[in-house]
Amino acid sequence: MCVPGRHAAQRRYRDQPPGRRLSCARVRPARSGKIIALCVALLLGPVTSVAASSGGASAPGGSSGLSGATGATGPFSATAMAKFRKKMSSAMKSLNADSGAYILDLTTGTTLFDDDGLVPRNPASVEKLYTLATALALYGPGGTLQTSVYGVGTLEPGGVWDGDLYLRGGGDPTFGERKFIKANYGVGTSVQALAKQLVAATGITRVDGSIVGDESYFDSLRGDPASGYAPDPELVGELSALSFDRGASGKEGSPPAYAAHELADALHALKVHVSKRSQAGITPAGAKLLTSIASPPMSTLAALTATPSDNFFAEMILKGLGARFGAGGTTAAGAAAVLKFLAALSITPAIVDGSGLSRSDLTSPVQVVTLLRDLSPGGPSTLAPVGTALRAALPIDGETGTLATRMIGTTAQGNCVAKTGTLSNASDLGGWCDGRFAFALLMNHVDVTKAQHVQDKIVEALAALDPPASSGAQAKSAMKAASSSTATPSR
Repeated sequence: MCVPGRHAAQRRYRDQPPGRRLSCARVRPARSGKIIALCVALLLGPVTSVAASSGGASAPGGSSGLSGATGATGPFSATAMAKFRKKMSSAMKSLNADSGAYILDLTTGTTLFDDDGLVPRNPASVEKLYTLATALALYGPGGTLQTSVYGVGTLEPGGVWDGDLYLRGGGDPTFGERKFIKANYGVGTSVQALAKQLVAATGITRVDGSIVGDESYFDSLRGDPASGYAPDPELVGELSALSFDRGASGKEGSPPAYAAHELADALHALKVHVSKRSQAGITPAGAKLLTSIASPPMSTLAALTATPSDNFFAEMILKGLGARFGAGGTTAAGAAAVLKFLAALSITPAIVDGSGLSRSDLTSPVQVVTLLRDLSPGGPSTLAPVGTALRAALPIDGETGTLATRMIGTTAQGNCVAKTGTLSNASDLGGWCDGRFAFALLMNHVDVTKAQHVQDKIVEALAALDPPASSGAQAKSAMKAASSSTATPSR
């Protein structure tokens, strides 16, 4: 992955095939209107309930009350379904017994394919579907994370602040230097913008004191469960509520102290001198809020997380969930918030982190599809905005993010969106296809390259089962193409 400046080392994305690295080039937008048809179909194609027929297992239960059966064929001929299921079975048999798959027709509620769909397996980065769905539901797609400046002291004549300023982080993973943001994300919260906002709000011309970086909104653990909470190279950055340029520490030795130093530099560029050295600390009770700057909306943060499969963003968002909606800014509290959200949908996986790096994360294909089904049109109305935002955040087959080089030139290209997941011996894929199918393919203890080949064949066959109609002018005006125009540093 390309990490400019202070993060010079390049590391491979977990969700990329061995030997492939993601450059800092922007992620390509969808090249056609096919993804528009996908989104319109998802919006206009309501899920209906069908009775289970004999000889087939029921489709996921849960909040939408939808059920179906593997014995049904829905609108497809018996011959077409027999050929489809034969292809699915053949593809799955080429892997070992530690792999499972589940495919649901959202329009009819029919289970199209089930291979050990109830068996829990390691989801790898498919775990991010749970993290992001929870964040989009609890914050709302337009919700933001705040980075604030407080003051203890007085504003003297001439704009001199007599006292210290406190830079308090709110878990914004994009906070940093303007050039870093442009090179890696394309959008984010720059320290330069915060400095300008502070000067405009207060008229400060000089600070007779220090700038103190406050990361107390989260705990001070820099890593995730997979690393024993020590700094994890798979994150390409150290976790902190006051992360700057992906948790860089600089000469100051810690993310909060470094962020404070960078704000002092940004103020200096505006001819505002700070007399004392920056440091880390905690904002005192009674400090006055001087200004606050918002992160990009959660829908954008979800896209910056899901499209390139960014572990750092996922773990930051998880801790934020714990801080805002749980017991505190810890990984455990964030995981508990996700589990509570999922439990309301009758989904009960084992979750210990936000990124899927931990081997202790476990879920089944049926559980993943249950979430996707409930986020589809026809599911609970309160989840409709969540589903729309999550679909727009995911990589597009053959076009963007971790799926940019897969399924190119097939019916799946531009018609399916999915979250990839890759560890050293696990490869997973879960998402939507053609606006009517939800699928989850969880493959553990496998050769990653072989498993990805199997996944591609399955999704290609699924897309070919019901090719979407070409999108017209009405469809284009109804839904903007779902794609990400930015890239994050690779790992």
